[in-house]
Amino acid sequence: MNKYIVFAICGCLFFVNSYSQTNNIEELLNEIEQNNTELKGYQAFIESQQLENKSTNNLPDPQLSGYYLPFGDNATGDYTEYQISQSFEFPSVYGARGKWNASKSEQLASAYSTKRQEVLLQAKGIALELVFLQKQKVIVTERRTQSKQVFDQIQELFDKEQVGILDLNKAKIAWIQEQFVVQQIESEIQIQLSKLKTLNGGNPIDGTSSQIVLPAEIGTIENLWQEKLTTDPRLQELKANEEASLQKIKLEKNKVLPNLALGYNYQGVSGSNYSGFYGGVSIPLWSSKNKVKAAEANYEYQQSNTEVITSSLYTQFQETYNQYELMFEKYNEYQTTMGNLDSEQLLFKAYQLGEYSFMDYYLELQFYRNASDKMLQMEKDLQLLQAQILKHQL
Repeated sequence: MNKYIVFAICGCLFFVNSYSQTNNIEELLNEIEQNNTELKGYQAFIESQQLENKSTNNLPDPQLSGYYLPFGDNATGDYTEYQISQSFEFPSVYGARGKWNASKSEQLASAYSTKRQEVLLQAKGIALELVFLQKQKVIVTERRTQSKQVFDQIQELFDKEQVGILDLNKAKIAWIQEQFVVQQIESEIQIQLSKLKTLNGGNPIDGTSSQIVLPAEIGTIENLWQEKLTTDPRLQELKANEEASLQKIKLEKNKVLPNLALGYNYQGVSGSNYSGFYGGVSIPLWSSKNKVKAAEANYEYQQSNTEVITSSLYTQFQETYNQYELMFEKYNEYQTTMGNLDSEQLLFKAYQLGEYSFMDYYLELQFYRNASDKMLQMEKDLQLLQAQILKHQL
């Protein structure tokens, strides 16, 4: 019995079967990605923004104007004129604006990837919490059974008048406390399942197979950081912002070129008429003033912002990685020590031999149980830190 508890705590590097085997955590995250209401809404927002961006590169509407002048001297007859024309910016402007819109689409895609990563990281954290609650439930359920057995044994000794009522009451209280712990964990499991259901767009979670393996190595900090630089959505979003600001400079430079207009014109009076092509040029002397300088200043800001945020993210990443390495070392020490112990069984034998009063036995028992709980908590914290370090792989 007690060996089973030690095995459940120390076997943290092996598969742990949870409340169902229908899905593993990766499949659960894929399901949440498909069903999450926030992500669906963000996708609709991105689509609307992309369509709006494309509309900014449309040609202006054609213009049709006409004159009919029947009043006045009219010695030569009524005067009629009409004109149809199409104005447009210099052709290279549309190409530059198209590239700018493409870079803005990359911005939107990177922003979505960042939002997706946040949602999936939150879901993974809840799933990990749920897995370890299930592991804890196995342990405390076994402890509850053990406490009941101890209480029954002390009840038998009490009936034989070999122990007093105080020891009996303490054993009963210990048993009741273990029952309460099981109930608390079951309640917390339902809370975490409810959170996952919300992230899953209100769809119930059928279950997941924890099957978590805690690897001995997650890679060097240098290799992981290089991975993040090329795949992390937050960093990719910064690059997309830079690219968009660079394309904005090119666009503003092209908008300095003149706008053009082409069309057809007809003029007629008393059977005599003239018709032909219409052409016009609009020189943007004032509308483009300071636009290029503003775009260049924004590009410099984006470059500086990328550098500052990247440096800050690396510092945070380094802190998390170092914290993980330190905790993993301590965890291995705990595992080595706890794996060779059978303390609860030895304590119970000592209690039966009369070497401990029930209170002394219970206090010693709590010491070893607290150590076991500490190790389980360290395992969970390691998994959460690992999820944070490897979130760019989501």
